[in-house]
Amino acid sequence: MTYRVCFVCTGNICRSPMAEIVFRARVAEAGLDGLVEVDSAGTGGWHEGDGADPRTVAVLEENGYATGHTARQFQPSWFSRLDLVVALDSGHLRALRRLAPTEQDAQKVRLLRSYDPAAGGDLDVPDPYYGGAEGFEECLGMVEAASAGLLAAVREDMEGQAA
Repeated sequence: MTYRVCFVCTGNICRSPMAEIVFRARVAEAGLDGLVEVDSAGTGGWHEGDGADPRTVAVLEENGYATGHTARQFQPSWFSRLDLVVALDSGHLRALRRLAPTEQDAQKVRLLRSYDPAAGGDLDVPDPYYGGAEGFEECLGMVEAASAGLLAAVREDMEGQAA
C-alpha cells in the first residue's frame, strides 16, 4: 500500500517543490521508495506548467538535491487518493481545509513546520519569492528541519494503516 503526501504552497514554484524534493530525498534515504509517493501543488494555477523558480533550483542543487519539477494546481478531487496534505503556511492550511470535500479530508491537512519541535509558535514557512537568495536558503533550512519529524509521522501512520 502506497502512502501519498502532497506539499502545497501558493504557486507551486518555490516552497512546495522544495519541500517535495527534500522530503523525497529523505524517503529514499530511509529506504521507503515505492512505499511513499511525494508530490506538490499550488493553491492557485498561475504558474501551472512552469518549472521551479530558478532560485529554488539553485539552492537545492547547491545543497546536493536532484531537481526537476512542473507546477500544477491542487484539485479537491485529489483528497480521496492522498493520505497527507502538507501546507507551507497558515493561509494554505485554511484554503485547503475549505477545499476539502469532507471533514475527514480536512483533517489530512497539516502545517509542515508542525513537524519541527524547534519551530515554536511560528509555523509558517515565509514566501521567499519577492526576496533574495537568503530567503530561499532560510526556506530550505525550515523544510529540512521539519522533514525528520514528518518522516517519523508518516512511518507511524503507515504502521497504523498496516495494523
